[in-house]
Amino acid sequence: MIPQIGAARLLTRLNELASLTDPARPYTRRAFTPLYERGRVWLRAEMERAGLSVTLDAGGNLSGRREGSTPGAATLMIGSHTDTVVGGGRFDGILGVLAALEVAHCLHDAGHELSHALEVVDFLSEEPSDYGASCVGSRALAGTLTPELLAQTNAHGETLETAMRRAGARPEVLRGPLREAGSIAAYLELHIEQGPVLETAGVPIGVVSGIVGIERWELTFSGRPDHAGTTPMALRQDALVGAAGCVSLLRQLALEADQQAPLVATVGQLRVSPGNSNVIPGEVVLIFEARALNAQRLSDFVAGFLEQAETLANGADVRLSAKLVSRAAPLVCDAQIQTAVKAACADLELPCLTLPSGAGHDAMQVGRLAPAGMLFVPSVGGRSHTPDELTHEADVLAGARVLLGAVLKLDEAVARSL
Repeated sequence: MIPQIGAARLLTRLNELASLTDPARPYTRRAFTPLYERGRVWLRAEMERAGLSVTLDAGGNLSGRREGSTPGAATLMIGSHTDTVVGGGRFDGILGVLAALEVAHCLHDAGHELSHALEVVDFLSEEPSDYGASCVGSRALAGTLTPELLAQTNAHGETLETAMRRAGARPEVLRGPLREAGSIAAYLELHIEQGPVLETAGVPIGVVSGIVGIERWELTFSGRPDHAGTTPMALRQDALVGAAGCVSLLRQLALEADQQAPLVATVGQLRVSPGNSNVIPGEVVLIFEARALNAQRLSDFVAGFLEQAETLANGADVRLSAKLVSRAAPLVCDAQIQTAVKAACADLELPCLTLPSGAGHDAMQVGRLAPAGMLFVPSVGGRSHTPDELTHEADVLAGARVLLGAVLKLDEAVARSL
């Protein structure tokens, strides 16, 4: 029996998991919250329905495994994440996990045995968490979740390590990669594009060539809080003036750099203290990130910005301190995986387009440990990280069918190479 994607089952699951959201802030399902855990209880049950053996590893990753016919063969891994940003969408991450689950389920229904074991993985906390770190579970898998990241705290002083324990992980045993070298034959992740390229081109499938590197930094501007009415302008040490200048500087430098090769930079968080309308800001904390496909170029950009930012802050009579929050190196996607995705598209007579990913994904962490690749489906209007995020049903199903086809081709290709 030839495996076939169950369209109704996949679409029903997408709606069921998306419904587990904070009703006041759709679609919100933050990692380490009771709502997120409810989603994982639901997902575990669905994995078991699909005939998978379910485990939670030391990094907090929920995995459903289906054994293959070749004892000792490396694993084919597919998946993504089920956590969201605040006020996120119904497809980001979720599609990759549930399409992977559907691939496993239809193989189970058809009685189709792969040569390799197949694992469907929901990685813990892919989105930037309240503890500053992103891709927490995939970092743990790859051995890149450092003690410094585990020690980072949320606004209530709880460490990431403590939060992971609440989620059932065992961070105290994270001393290196959770899998041995060579134990994962390939990792393939289906994801929405989160940009406008595929929709604009009228192409249903994107074959990802590489994933940008990302650096996130926390900048603290320290001035002096004084009365807003009685302190002359020339005598002020206004932390917000220094911060505002640096926000403008970051934009200007990124615009200039982007003219040479793709690079973006963003200030997404800013906290002003004491936060009263009649008090000059005494402290401002902001978090900025920069993204580029070339690691050295990204590093040089950040270093240049920080140097100019310090000069600008000094000119505003405020002090600046900088702390690295997280760093993820760029990833070149595996050529064999790209070939498998393209071949699956050809079999289904679906056009595809090769493009890089400007967003970070779990694949960039897994790629430190094993061959990794991705495929994209279109995002309507390029919208993502918003309740307006939408991918048409036809594209959802096309992506799932290509994922299935690519898994079958990788199973054959890797088996031939043994």
